[in-house]
Amino acid sequence: MKSILIQNALLVNEGSTIQADVLVQNGRIAQIGQNIAVPADHTIDAAGLHLLPGVIDDQVHFREPGLTHKATIASEARAAVAGGTTSFMEMPNTVPNTVTQELLEEKYAIAARTSLANYSFYMGATNDNLAEVLLTNPNTVCGIKIFMGSSTGNMLVDNEETLEEIFSKARLPIAVHCEDEQTIRDNMALYEEKYGEDIPVKCHPEIRNEAACFKSSFMAVKLAENHNTRLHILHISTEEELKLFRNDIPLEQKRITAEVCVHHLWFDKEDYDTFGTQIKCNPAVKEARHQDALLKGLLSDKLDVIATDHAPHLWEEKQGKYKQAPSGVPLVQHSLQMMLEFVKEGKLPLEKVVEKMCHAPAILFNVRERGYIREGYWADLVLVDLNKPYTVSKENTYYKCGWSPFEGHTFGSTITHTLVSGHLAFAHGTFDESRKGERLLFDR
Repeated sequence: MKSILIQNALLVNEGSTIQADVLVQNGRIAQIGQNIAVPADHTIDAAGLHLLPGVIDDQVHFREPGLTHKATIASEARAAVAGGTTSFMEMPNTVPNTVTQELLEEKYAIAARTSLANYSFYMGATNDNLAEVLLTNPNTVCGIKIFMGSSTGNMLVDNEETLEEIFSKARLPIAVHCEDEQTIRDNMALYEEKYGEDIPVKCHPEIRNEAACFKSSFMAVKLAENHNTRLHILHISTEEELKLFRNDIPLEQKRITAEVCVHHLWFDKEDYDTFGTQIKCNPAVKEARHQDALLKGLLSDKLDVIATDHAPHLWEEKQGKYKQAPSGVPLVQHSLQMMLEFVKEGKLPLEKVVEKMCHAPAILFNVRERGYIREGYWADLVLVDLNKPYTVSKENTYYKCGWSPFEGHTFGSTITHTLVSGHLAFAHGTFDESRKGERLLFDR
């Protein structure tokens, strides 16, 4: 591999920002220091730029296999890398669902051939595949995914005996989607009675409401506490759920952790008037009070990770009426820029963004030698210009679905370079796909 010397960068890592050079050799960070004079194949003058660890997104839907008209691992990994995400963990509700070891390894084979980013895939749990779930290798697979709310697809796990078995026997982190299905069905029946087939999209957070989220999250936490399970609750969207999580111990000691997604921090209920079904997602974007509480939850460390739940659908699919339009938003290309806006607005320190998007996922999932800028670690690195505006357009949006809710929006920051496992995969709008990403490994 080509060696790369990054000079004069403002390096943001482990709670501090310093000016430093970074030498990359054989895919790894060989040296961090001042005025490094070692010859390199490629030199990047990063004066005025911030150097961050690559983002690790612990929740994406890249749709392959079976839904490749919406997205592919190749297309969405390119978009991820363009946005500074160097590693992803992808969900099992593809077609077919990833619920056997054979189907799981087929996805890894696709990624090995096509993914520009580093990759891992969750093993999916159902009501009747416990034996397959328990075969999952904790050193080579990120986790087990349980849908405790049906969301999208046919993977609802609602058998209490099955849940007890998985929570008591799993050797990997269990990641859960928590929304109580019966609460949602009851609410939907009331709104169908009131509106028929013309339910306004603004009612989405009233149908998939706070009570549905809290009831399911509470159940998951109790199961985890009873069995000392390593539990990670995805996309927390309500103020009420924050009381379920601790901030009085270090992340390394937590057995129960929580994720917040960028869209629940960025949008609120009033944005349905502008975006309509574009921002229909599960759990729903809710009232602004939740936005404020989630941001405080990040700052207080009750929320541990920032992710995307990137979930692309075709534009035509999203234009249907409320009940027909699928839930999900394409977000992975712009997640870091979204959080950098919060930095500019004084809502989050830059070091906190790096902690929640880079360090914390690495700690939480025990990712081997990634998530930090450390000598000996894989060189997953991102250079950002915090003072160069970037306007989103169809031409610079790389999702296969071809659209973004941010089209026409100008971010205050630009991603200039992304290194994936020491390979300069993206620079100034140009991709180099001569090398693919690596399979993530885990120290468990």
